[in-house]
Amino acid sequence: MTLIQSRSPQNPDDIVEERVPVTPEHVQVLAGRVRAAQLTWRRQDPSSRAAALRGAADRLRTRADEATALIVREVGKPAMEARAEVSRAAAILDYYAQSCFAPTGELLAPTLPANQPGLLFTERRPRGVAGLVTPWNFPLAIPVWKAAPALAAGNGVLLKPSPSALACGNLVQQLFDGLLPANLLHVVPGGADTGQAVIQAADVASFTGSESVGRKVVAAATQGGLPVQAEMGGQNAAVVLPDADPATTAIMLAGAAMGYAGQKCTATRRIIVVGDAAVFTEALVAAVAALRVGDPTNVDVVVGPVITEAARHRVLDAVSAARAAGGRVLTNDIATRDGFYVAPTLLDSVDPGHSVACEETFGPVATIFAVPNVRAAAFLANSVRFGLVTSVHGRDIGRLFELTKAIDTGLIRVNAPTTGVDFHAPFGGEKASSHGPREQGTAALDFYTSLHTVTFATPPLTSAEEAS
Repeated sequence: MTLIQSRSPQNPDDIVEERVPVTPEHVQVLAGRVRAAQLTWRRQDPSSRAAALRGAADRLRTRADEATALIVREVGKPAMEARAEVSRAAAILDYYAQSCFAPTGELLAPTLPANQPGLLFTERRPRGVAGLVTPWNFPLAIPVWKAAPALAAGNGVLLKPSPSALACGNLVQQLFDGLLPANLLHVVPGGADTGQAVIQAADVASFTGSESVGRKVVAAATQGGLPVQAEMGGQNAAVVLPDADPATTAIMLAGAAMGYAGQKCTATRRIIVVGDAAVFTEALVAAVAALRVGDPTNVDVVVGPVITEAARHRVLDAVSAARAAGGRVLTNDIATRDGFYVAPTLLDSVDPGHSVACEETFGPVATIFAVPNVRAAAFLANSVRFGLVTSVHGRDIGRLFELTKAIDTGLIRVNAPTTGVDFHAPFGGEKASSHGPREQGTAALDFYTSLHTVTFATPPLTSAEEAS
């Protein structure tokens, strides 16, 4: 059988991990084992489930340096961002450990009607096997933010990591080894057929990745009658009002657009300036030029490589197409280097309907637009088929509120970058960005459980009891 490999994008000759893909037939076998183990796990007391998640968090903190280095090596994430991802993954485990003690339902009424005294209440129960398909760009945090709530709620897990993040997927398995019942969590490396098998074998499915794959996941899960959520990217806008400070806002947006080579679904892709854009454009070009590009192991590097050679060509082709259509490149190229590097690229004079402005390139590319007023800014921000996150920057509270009300993305961030996720709050988008319920926070616990309504009536009195 052909092996699958993950390679370091900054050093493509470095094979980080090599694995035999798990076949669809074996996925079914593993799913049976997970389902059997889950029957015991769901009956364990919350203290036991919480202890397992806390144990994984403690283990990750102990191995933080190792985990950081692995993320940098395998997916080219700059070292400071990789360390932050490790810290966030540990905090997510802590959060969901505590959630094991959260209420699992609500009392709907203290009594039923007077002729039938008793209780009416709801409770949430685990669904069974959670099938999780995760991407390479957050190779630790995303698997953890899906697996942790699923486990906390009493489910078992089948996790299919991206082929570009095999070693990080193996690390997730190691975090839980010996802390969970045997066979409760299995990491299953493989390609598209393995991922499809995971969805078919599951009782609830969660996916993060490209829109094209996400639509297939949704279709397969829906056909099987499974609850499913899919996070599938964005073409996110940042709206800059006339009273925003040019220097500080430009530095923020440069990082949001180009950090980690723009390989985040929350990265800023479009910058919409209300009024004259000349001063802000100059500040933004300077802020992008100041970003350090290079080896992601260096702590001062902000922009590393893109994940593969194919990704590099996709970004370069998108920029070439924009230039051919009249777009102007405002930033300078970088010297040729080994690895899959792309220069951080700012464009202007691009038609808002051009594909580089409407479709996600998933690289360090952003386009600047100037509009005359707030209404035009909101219209342009909403004009794409994605709807994940928008940031708004300025000081006029009235205008800020006007924009937050007019923007139709799932996340709206005021004077904060589009990037950055609060794991204790619901996360998800609108339109083509997302399908199904929200992730993270208590919303995740709801997704990985089903709601049951229980009527608990007291037995009717016997004749003797009535007589007494």
